[in-house]
Amino acid sequence: MEKPILTAIPGSLEAVITHKFDAKRNLVYKIYTDPKLIPEWWGPRNLTTTVERMELRPGGIWRYIQRDAQNNIFAFHGVYHSIEPNKQIISTFEWEGMPGHVIFETTKFEEQEEKTIVIQQSIFQSVEDRDGMIQQGMEQGMVEGDERFNELLARLQGGQQ
Repeated sequence: MEKPILTAIPGSLEAVITHKFDAKRNLVYKIYTDPKLIPEWWGPRNLTTTVERMELRPGGIWRYIQRDAQNNIFAFHGVYHSIEPNKQIISTFEWEGMPGHVIFETTKFEEQEEKTIVIQQSIFQSVEDRDGMIQQGMEQGMVEGDERFNELLARLQGGQQ
């Protein structure tokens, strides 16, 4: 498994995460967009994720809720702006613990020789927001999310549902 790569140029509002998965683009896209599969990989292992709402269409709303062992809740939501199946998703992302700090995200799915490159570009409202997100463990979260994603990919490719 290749680790995701985080690129964040100092002073920029942008963070770009590049993931590489050993699977065809349509399967990777399905895992990103199937509300039944998202809880299996989205977020760290020590939290459970519930997809409360996922309207995968322009103008549609999404909301995920995570709970820890003490039943503390961490909720996230956003709005889908553009959907190009198997190619690109443009949406917003907001952690409800810090309302008003909205991130604009573009996620591209590129197929290269039976592998899929997922490029997530996040535009923050301020450099402080971006740097704060990185300092809060964004990179570790990416690595753990990719590990879980690859475990799910292996299971689905092996025919297990």
